[in-house]
Amino acid sequence: MAVYTEVTDDALRSFLAAYDLGELVAFRGIAEGVENSNFALKTEQGDFILTLYERRVDPADLPYFLGLMQHLAARGVSCPRPVAARDGAALRHLAGRHAAITTFLPGVWPRSVRRAHCGPVGAALAGLHLAGADYPAVRANALGPAGWPALLARALADDGAAAEALSPGLGAELTAALSGILGNWPQHLPRGHIHGDLFPDNVFFLGGAVSGLIDFYFAATDLFAYDLAICLNAWCFEADLAFNVTKARDLLGGYAGVRTLLPAELAALPVLAQGAALRFALTRLYDWVHTPPGALVTRKDPRDYVRRLRFHLAAHDVAAYGL
Repeated sequence: MAVYTEVTDDALRSFLAAYDLGELVAFRGIAEGVENSNFALKTEQGDFILTLYERRVDPADLPYFLGLMQHLAARGVSCPRPVAARDGAALRHLAGRHAAITTFLPGVWPRSVRRAHCGPVGAALAGLHLAGADYPAVRANALGPAGWPALLARALADDGAAAEALSPGLGAELTAALSGILGNWPQHLPRGHIHGDLFPDNVFFLGGAVSGLIDFYFAATDLFAYDLAICLNAWCFEADLAFNVTKARDLLGGYAGVRTLLPAELAALPVLAQGAALRFALTRLYDWVHTPPGALVTRKDPRDYVRRLRFHLAAHDVAAYGL
């Protein structure tokens, strides 16, 4: 989440006039994240999230995202539900951007990941995968393997000077890793709707249980085990970037307790985890170089994911992940 586009009081009140949400009570920007402009919105009817979709989001994808959230929520997944205006439309315009209001979910995301978080997260991810099985829409993963070569090229568009300044040899390292990962990428594993970004700040907990999954704007149709590999990267490395095999075992066990993992999925985990680490190294490098001045956004260091990538490149089989 972030704020790239400011919203005036008058524009917001005019926007809210299309809804049955009562009068505006409070409104503030949310600085975390990198993709869209997000605001905490409080009206007489309660708490909501207002999202303005920025230029990197394809407007043609928005019905997929909003429809998927509606579908998952109707099937018991605790995720934001789009709020329709009086005319029935959930997608509207505000401040020159496509915009939508979604319900607010209670809970707190874990600032420090503990082992106790990992099993429930794995189970919640598997539940999401199963609940999306009958959602008919399809969205290709623009940040999947097919998109990584172009993303790397854009991140190194200044002949790699910014990457070299950040870490000598970084561009060459990422280029070599990309070649190897694409050459070994699995093609025939189970697939469906994935979250694609289930980091700790996108999972809320209450009383030790998962109370909400948020930020579905990287969701796509892709390999389920790739989504799980994203979680291995996000949840199972310590602050010093040491891999915690116990957390990984719990995460994978929580997932498998809800949706059985095929032997082929387990065998592919090393290369899937490599790809997941590379994907976030590339997007973080791109944002490190291209984030506009003055944006209320926290840039994230791509080197954290390069170090994760190195771990996965050295993993020979699923035993590296505690199984």
